[in-house]
Amino acid sequence: MLMGEGVEWGMHCCLALSWLEDRAPVSTGRLAELFELPPEYLKKRLQPLVRAGILSSSPGPRGGYALARAPEQISLMDIVAAVEGREDAFRCTEIRQRGAGAEAPSSEFGRPCGVATAMRRAELAWRRELAAQTLADLLAVSPAAAPARVRRFCEGLSA
Repeated sequence: MLMGEGVEWGMHCCLALSWLEDRAPVSTGRLAELFELPPEYLKKRLQPLVRAGILSSSPGPRGGYALARAPEQISLMDIVAAVEGREDAFRCTEIRQRGAGAEAPSSEFGRPCGVATAMRRAELAWRRELAAQTLADLLAVSPAAAPARVRRFCEGLSA
């Protein structure tokens, strides 16, 4: 499964917003400059996080984004699901019953497909792992200098 760049962008923006919480809301332009991203495209990537209740958004010249919940209450799975959707990554279409399989007796297909079973098991493990980690966990393993660097950068933008 290939996740879109919106997942990475969303996670890094959430981290930055947690470090800039006393300066919230933070504008799309400021977040975009922080990571050298196109502002309009970043805005589209952050909107699903607002709809999911991960970020809050306020309009206007002093508007922007802020975390809507504490970092401990935002799982990495919350971010992935908001950006990528909640659909299963693997969808079994039962191709084993087509072509040569079309001639097989129906009793051969009484049990779930082994491929689908293995893929579902792997996806559940992946989802459980992401659900068990929070934004606070990422904050705890971030380089010690990162929060101050982000804050200095954003202060330089407003100067």
